[in-house]
Amino acid sequence: MKRALISVSKKTKKVLELAQTLENLGWEILSTGGTANFLKSQGVNVKLVEEVTGFPSIMDGRVKTLHPAIFAGILYDRENETHREDLSKVNAIPIDLVFVNFYPFEEVVKREDAGIDEIVENIDIGGPSLIRASAKNFKFVTVLVDEEDIPLVLEELKELGETTIDTRRKLAVKAFARTSIYDSVVYNTFLGLFMDNELPEFFINAGKLEQPLRYGENPHQRAALYKNVQTGYILNKIEKLWGKELSYNNFVDFFAGFELIQEFNKPTAVILKHTNPCGVATREDIYEAYVEALSADPVSAFGGIVLLNREVREELAFKLNEHFLEIVAAPSFSEKALEILKKKKNRRIIKYLEVDTENIEFKSIPGGILLQEKDKILMEREKLEVVSGELTQDVLEELLFAFKVVKHVKSNAIVVSKNHKTIGIGAGQMNRVQAAEIALKAAGDEAKGAVLASDAFFPFRDSVDLAAEHGIKAIIQPGGSVRDREVIEAAREHGIIMVFTHMRHFRH
Repeated sequence: MKRALISVSKKTKKVLELAQTLENLGWEILSTGGTANFLKSQGVNVKLVEEVTGFPSIMDGRVKTLHPAIFAGILYDRENETHREDLSKVNAIPIDLVFVNFYPFEEVVKREDAGIDEIVENIDIGGPSLIRASAKNFKFVTVLVDEEDIPLVLEELKELGETTIDTRRKLAVKAFARTSIYDSVVYNTFLGLFMDNELPEFFINAGKLEQPLRYGENPHQRAALYKNVQTGYILNKIEKLWGKELSYNNFVDFFAGFELIQEFNKPTAVILKHTNPCGVATREDIYEAYVEALSADPVSAFGGIVLLNREVREELAFKLNEHFLEIVAAPSFSEKALEILKKKKNRRIIKYLEVDTENIEFKSIPGGILLQEKDKILMEREKLEVVSGELTQDVLEELLFAFKVVKHVKSNAIVVSKNHKTIGIGAGQMNRVQAAEIALKAAGDEAKGAVLASDAFFPFRDSVDLAAEHGIKAIIQPGGSVRDREVIEAAREHGIIMVFTHMRHFRH
């Protein structure tokens, strides 16, 4: 006789269908506690695990399936005579199919009111052990961890009398993924509870395939989006309202802009191209903010993405349609604005909500992973140091605007701004004076009376001299160079206000 062990925390119609069909095919159903009661109430004949083990469920159910008679029945190699003899020694019976889902640990830890005792009590021990044993013996045992696989298993059992080895292999792969993910959630939860934000000895991150992407950065590269099993809720804060699926580059660009626009509280428009901002502006009205951001660099903005931190309405929608933009993203859109924006078929429209992103970020390198705390702090106000000139509140606010933007520009980075609008951006250069040359050239005559922000210190006075030639009135930079005195003297010579933040923002 074939036997199935079914022990689940989620009692659903599919679980019942599995048990009923197996019984109709002549299988014996083994089960535990609540699952057994559920199946019996629906007319399914069930044999309790205790009847096999001769051992009662104890410690409030903490120990019920953890018994040699059960694990011998699962791990039994049907082609091994010694295994057959050992099976009879412990009065065990072969188990051919196992369907288990775990205590709802993932759901419990998401609740703000869950205490440590409740969290610990929802760590499943028997379930993962049963799944791992079944997956190990995939040659003979069918293991189920996902209700979506029930129809395939039942179809094969009805047609062939057993599942195929190919199906059992694939189900075993999924089973090991499930136990790995479960353990990773437990581990990361304990890190948060007990390790006080330390960089951990082990980095474990689990993701589930959300969607395949058409390609990666380039058409010859395969790519996919995986949702983090614990922090994937962030992706739920983003809703595509219109257009094709987002590409690999769309996702990268969007989140670069997403993190930048969250630096601003007033109505702000951010336009990006290849993760670098090419136009940022803050105004009292979101329409004007977009107009100013676009005018900062309309050439680079072509084919870029725009993020706005206020609702898009009809007038702004018409303005957005005048320019080719890959993505338009905002917290909300009026019905009329959506109707207008949808006239551009090759555009994606995204509704997003502000959300605090993860505190860590990582990059893969051959053979390893680089992990760091995310650069979420702009500066510590009490550490601002005016090293040249007299700083007014208006100039400080302009400098802070420019510094917020330069924090999100690839290094070496220079941003020139005036009236809370970027007028020149130099990104990703091999030396700082070259980045300054690019930003100041883009600013042109508008640089007179503007401010300049640098993501890291000036190693020489050459960038300050160049800024003076273009009429820059104030500079904000981290400071910290061995030549700071030389740089400060250059600023004083030219009558330029200079502020040190004592906080660098390299971005690679």
